[in-house]
Amino acid sequence: MQFFKTPNINFMETRRRAMIVSAVLLLIGMGSVVFHGGFKASIDFSGGALVEIQTDTVVPLQDIRDIVSQSGFSGAEVTNFGQANEYLIKVKAIGNAAEVSDQLRTVLEDNLAGANVDVRRVESVGPKIGSELRTAAIWAILYSLFGIIVYVSWRFEFRFAVAAIIALVHDVLFTLGLFSIIDLEVSLAVVAAILTIVGYSLNDTIVVFDRIRENLHTRRRDSYAKLVNSSINETLSRTLITSLTTLIVVIGLVLFGGEVIRDFAVTLLIGVLVGTYSSIFIASPVLVEWQMRRVTRGKK
Repeated sequence: MQFFKTPNINFMETRRRAMIVSAVLLLIGMGSVVFHGGFKASIDFSGGALVEIQTDTVVPLQDIRDIVSQSGFSGAEVTNFGQANEYLIKVKAIGNAAEVSDQLRTVLEDNLAGANVDVRRVESVGPKIGSELRTAAIWAILYSLFGIIVYVSWRFEFRFAVAAIIALVHDVLFTLGLFSIIDLEVSLAVVAAILTIVGYSLNDTIVVFDRIRENLHTRRRDSYAKLVNSSINETLSRTLITSLTTLIVVIGLVLFGGEVIRDFAVTLLIGVLVGTYSSIFIASPVLVEWQMRRVTRGKK
């Protein structure tokens, strides 16, 4: 408990090593993206067919997945939808969505020991719609980053805004790179989770920045690195308690939330961990490096 009351960790002493580690991990992640030829896009972005079916008996979800996958629809998403005997199948399909639904119904009825399969809904997501959604997602992230620059520059200083943006870009790229490494799909739910991560990480960073600003008026004789380090330690208990509380909920979503929100929950789990790290080892060190270079230029 004493640790949470008066921590005294010299974070700034290891700031450059932490930044080097982060840079290496980001390069590995982006290298994986290049190696795979881009991100693995879900049906939301790549286009395909969405088929909702209902069986007259309850069939284990994994059985449905195995049948669909073995029938040539690799990468299909199968989840429960509504009742236990209702299923939602997303297929990266080429061709007519109605033909895809007929194929799925035939395959399922042939492999489910004569069970009746009723197709209740068929929707098609074309490549053009997927492209528009992808563009909208990118613009949503860019608009949010621009808004953050304006807000933090107004609330603090421009250098604080730059430090916050660098930390946020770090969080987003790290999460996407890890998604590429573990071969998970990027869907609209993942984009929503990334925007949530941006908000969470910024909130954590703003708490540290606020304490730095307060200490700038009361500890003028301290070096900037020492002042930033003290500010991090003073807010560390709040940061850890908030992150741990959030992690408990997110881990519960990952374990028990079901397949529908699994990718969203996994993205949040990664984001909470990385966001907590970046507020300490990315955003704050950027301020220190900025100040050190300002002092060096002033002496010259």
